[in-house]
Amino acid sequence: MSGPFDALRAHLLGAAEALSGGPAALPEILAGIVDDVDHALREPLEIFPVCHHSPSSALAMVRRLRVKQPQVIYLELCEDLGPLLTELRNCRLPVALQAFAAELDGFAAESAPLSLIAPITEASAEYQAIAYALETPGVELVLVDRSTDHVFQWQPASEPHRPDPENAGETDDDLHGDAVGVELGDLRPRFAELEHHLLHHGRVRHWSEWWDQYVEQPLAGADHDTYRQVMVLIGSLFRRLAPHDTRQYADDENRERHMWTRIRRHLAATGADRAECLYVCGAFHAASRVPEAGSDPSTPDFAIAPRTGTKWLYGLIASSHSAIEGQFALAPGFVSIAAATWQKALGRSGLTPFRLDGQKGGRRRARRALPAPVAGPVTDQLTAYLCAPAALDGLDEEELRGWCVDIVRLARRNGYLASTADAIAVLETSILLAGLRGRARPTPYDFQDAAVTCIEKEAVPGRRDVRRLCEILLGGDRIGQVGYDAMPPLARDVHDRLAPLGLNLEQRTIQRALLDLAARPELADCSQLLWMLRSLLPDEAVRPIMGSRRLGETHIQESWDVDLGRHQRAVIELGYEGVTVEQVLEQRLRRAAWDPRATAATALKAVEDSLLLLRSPRLTDELGARAVELLAAERTVDEASAVLRRIRRLLAHYLATTPVLPGDTRTTARCCRPRSSRRTRRYARSAPCSASCSPWRAWRCRSAVTVRSWSWRCASPTRRRR
Repeated sequence: MSGPFDALRAHLLGAAEALSGGPAALPEILAGIVDDVDHALREPLEIFPVCHHSPSSALAMVRRLRVKQPQVIYLELCEDLGPLLTELRNCRLPVALQAFAAELDGFAAESAPLSLIAPITEASAEYQAIAYALETPGVELVLVDRSTDHVFQWQPASEPHRPDPENAGETDDDLHGDAVGVELGDLRPRFAELEHHLLHHGRVRHWSEWWDQYVEQPLAGADHDTYRQVMVLIGSLFRRLAPHDTRQYADDENRERHMWTRIRRHLAATGADRAECLYVCGAFHAASRVPEAGSDPSTPDFAIAPRTGTKWLYGLIASSHSAIEGQFALAPGFVSIAAATWQKALGRSGLTPFRLDGQKGGRRRARRALPAPVAGPVTDQLTAYLCAPAALDGLDEEELRGWCVDIVRLARRNGYLASTADAIAVLETSILLAGLRGRARPTPYDFQDAAVTCIEKEAVPGRRDVRRLCEILLGGDRIGQVGYDAMPPLARDVHDRLAPLGLNLEQRTIQRALLDLAARPELADCSQLLWMLRSLLPDEAVRPIMGSRRLGETHIQESWDVDLGRHQRAVIELGYEGVTVEQVLEQRLRRAAWDPRATAATALKAVEDSLLLLRSPRLTDELGARAVELLAAERTVDEASAVLRRIRRLLAHYLATTPVLPGDTRTTARCCRPRSSRRTRRYARSAPCSASCSPWRAWRCRSAVTVRSWSWRCASPTRRRR
């Protein structure tokens, strides 16, 4: 039976035979690619292949959703992140869905905490699908990818959970931390020689530039059939040339089997019509030939392993273009350029993107009516697309001229001695570089290279170099924000309790807070909270300018630099550890004191922090007893001076503020009396002075004997000091 791609298959096989010196596997590879495209298009459940942060994928998704109007959307995203999607209404994109676990059950304890993020931008196909499903009544969105727990189960125990720094963008804020990133449509050659070949013959420096030049621009205005066939073709090519004996390839297949199993189970449970459904996945997975793919009921389902006992916590954290580039090893400025391309394509096509109701930071457009869906047979669009040259836009002199003028203006503001002659040089060099690289129109990457060549002569006079200035000019590093309603209870509580300061805590700048505690006693609670946040957050989040917190000190005025807007991730992750700041601080003090590597100095520091920040006598007594236990077990004097200083401060505090030491039952009771020893250079160890000594009085005995070689004479608890 003849198929729509028989002519293309014969054409490619003829080309393979003409290459007499080529590899013997070439005909099989070319024929297999065509078979993969034919197989994916014959599936009754429509497969929509995408690439992450691709404007062309987002445009094609908008067109297809408005025409097909599916009732069920299967999305390649971790299945346990579904409840977070509705919270995107309260955020300004880009943001990242996060799963976090501090207490592990089933994973190595040394790998804690585990964190996973999935960034979402407006110029992405997955966000358009999410917005359509949540804003259209009667549409069901089903996440079918492996859960967060399975992501870490499938990773080797020895593999560190760190982002890949290769080709990472320079970021001012570590918004993602060391979280493991998952993305929809990881479309990149996994055969190093193939990627090197494409970059060399495409006259580009990195993969992001090649993708923009040869895929993004040609597919921006393509129809649905052409887009779908080209994306499956690229995914099949990368899949067939990838090494099949690697762990990554095996994980990809298991991931595909997991997704198809979830789809089949949902179809069987709901009875949904495959023709009314849409499966959104990466182009690499669209060409999958796993047994579970398809509608054959005789194929058994993939055995999904149970989750571990780890309790995962979920939330949203702020993200940025540079953070996404650094997380997924994209070229610096790639996501910003994609966002600018997305906005330009929307204005040119007149399409209305899908947006969640109440989404922050967006603009509304008039909706463009699209024709009604027309069902028809699958036709071959690849032959004409592959044989014809890429239809790229011509030179837009007005746009390029505006870039050149703006970059010179921006360079002057940052200390460069740029002039009008430099703007002309950048314009001519951009056109020259595009011609040398076989391009009809200079791309943003050509413009960047030309600006660096013509403006950045010898040194960088300021903090930003010319390449960074070009990224700011072409779109900037857009930073997302998590709204108040989408924050965990702890973060909302912090905002509520700091409201009397009158600061905009969502602002991403350093703000000065002046606390006159004498004139406004109600600000004492804000001061207490700021000191607790000081011990829990990075140093730059809250920083005291005037005032301190020590035993025996009282301040009537304080001054703080507050920068919680840029450290929103750290505040949100505190919400994964407890409901209030006090609860998180208590847990951390206990964890520090009962750590297997804890020392007496560590426990004493926890005692002092408990007195200063929490004012909880019960917790202080428990930490004090732990410090006595650690002090009695120590066999070295490495931290003797630190222990002595802390004990002296604690004793002075209690003698000045309380009538009795902790644990005493009588006001006049004293345990021991010091007497100087002549052997001042000899260290000695003493047993507890008396079974009736309280822990605090026992500290005086043991610490002084250990540190200063004092001898003590124990007395009964009722005996007065002479």
